[in-house]
Amino acid sequence: MAELNKDVFGLEVNNHELLKTAYDAYLANSRSSHAKTLKRGEVRGGGKKPWKQKGTGRARFGSTRNPIWRHGGVAFGRTGEENFTKKLSKSAKKIAVRQALSLKSAEKAIITIATFACPDGKAKETVKMLKDNKISDNEKVLLVVSVKDELVNRATNNVNNVKVVRPTYLNVFDILNADKIIISEKSLPMIENWLMDKEEA
Repeated sequence: MAELNKDVFGLEVNNHELLKTAYDAYLANSRSSHAKTLKRGEVRGGGKKPWKQKGTGRARFGSTRNPIWRHGGVAFGRTGEENFTKKLSKSAKKIAVRQALSLKSAEKAIITIATFACPDGKAKETVKMLKDNKISDNEKVLLVVSVKDELVNRATNNVNNVKVVRPTYLNVFDILNADKIIISEKSLPMIENWLMDKEEA
């Protein structure tokens, strides 16, 4: 088992505020804005005045598509153009990822492997790797590999609870939601270079 860099995997996390912000930002940036409601001018019908203006004793109405009527338009509803994104600086994101990795390391939830070899792209290779590392079927696994190619995708796509990412695609959401994180040894220097802003050799 490879030794983990304390500057990346050994931070002391006393305040979880940045982790919470990064977690919420991930969810907000993944949120779509396709939902759209119809305003009173977009609802079909309602062209005829329901009753005359005066003399009925009832409140005056010009259209059955008024928002307070059943089947009427929606006041202040979704337009489909809402922007839910939350911005977080690159340095803050990297610090949050280091904090998340440090928490998982403290829980002894990080496992390093020499390599993830799947020359045939078969799911049984992934299942064997999980079994060798004593990981049960119901545990969520985040697998970090240096190269994510078609063979790796084929070997992991049909295995439940396994998500594969390259080192620079690590995020707080995936890290905190994983029960176990498996990192190939080739990925470790890539993670360190990315999170510590070092130049790759």
